[in-house]
Amino acid sequence: MKIHVVSETSFLVRGTGVHTAFLDHIRLLKEKDDVSVVVNGQGKGDVFHSHTYFLYYFWKGIGYKGRRVFTAHVIPESAKGSLPCWKLLYPFVKWGLKKVYEYADVCIAISPMVEKAIRETGAVTCIERIGNPVYPEIWKRTEEKRREGRKKLGLSESDFVVLGVGQIQKRKGVEDFLDVAAAIPDARFVWVGGRPFGPLTEGIIRLNERFRKAGPNVIRTGQLTLDDMPAIYAASDLMLFPSWQENCPLSPIEAAACGMPVIFRDIAEYKLLYENPYLKAGSTKEFIELTSRMISDPEYFSMGKEISARLLYQFDKDEIRRRLIALYNRLSVS
Repeated sequence: MKIHVVSETSFLVRGTGVHTAFLDHIRLLKEKDDVSVVVNGQGKGDVFHSHTYFLYYFWKGIGYKGRRVFTAHVIPESAKGSLPCWKLLYPFVKWGLKKVYEYADVCIAISPMVEKAIRETGAVTCIERIGNPVYPEIWKRTEEKRREGRKKLGLSESDFVVLGVGQIQKRKGVEDFLDVAAAIPDARFVWVGGRPFGPLTEGIIRLNERFRKAGPNVIRTGQLTLDDMPAIYAASDLMLFPSWQENCPLSPIEAAACGMPVIFRDIAEYKLLYENPYLKAGSTKEFIELTSRMISDPEYFSMGKEISARLLYQFDKDEIRRRLIALYNRLSVS
């Protein structure tokens, strides 16, 4: 059986979680020889599986009726805080995503919130809930990676480094991250991420100004490649993940796999998504308090690492692969 895996991120924006999920999906399928894989324009397959939803998705899906799979990384609510004038655009985004979901014979919901959002569009499609796989061995911290990452970022070994990862947009909580940095000037704060929507990013002028006025303890790397990230994670001590809306984010799980505590914003999505406890903050004040305690209290820091490490259990790649292959087998004979 041959699986045709598609993602427009290969041609458009690579520095996103969607592109990481696409690459991890290909790696996962190639681990065994029970299926073969063709990617984007390499040819045709028995089952079609896309991670993105633009014209390329509809074009490449022609001829696969009854055998189309779409992994829903984006829901209508993802427009909030991402695009300017999102309130005006929201009905069109919701209508467009409904068409995307219905073009697929099976939509993979990567989280309970995504499943709920697909149903609320009224899309007529089959929904399977399967999470994103994580490769802990890629993200495992080593002293070599740590030295490499700190050298790349211009950091000393004695710096306590707080990491933020995500597109530079309001939805990702960038401004809250900068507020925490301003309140804790003795720590170094590194934000990794670009602007995939360019001038169409919501609040781009304000966000640029916030970074321009940030203190000397803030580093903005811009968009980095996936190959850069193991060293960047290894260089860091703590991740703050202050996003206001997420579905099944990869970067905090990658950070946990690297062995650092992760502090999430306390939002409804994570209550539905995570099977194990996680560190959370309900306000900027709480982010500041928890970050300060992580820096000053070694026992609390160790506990934070243990709590975050347990998040990995539900993202077992072997179980996710088993479920994907079962889905492909079912579609290929239908």
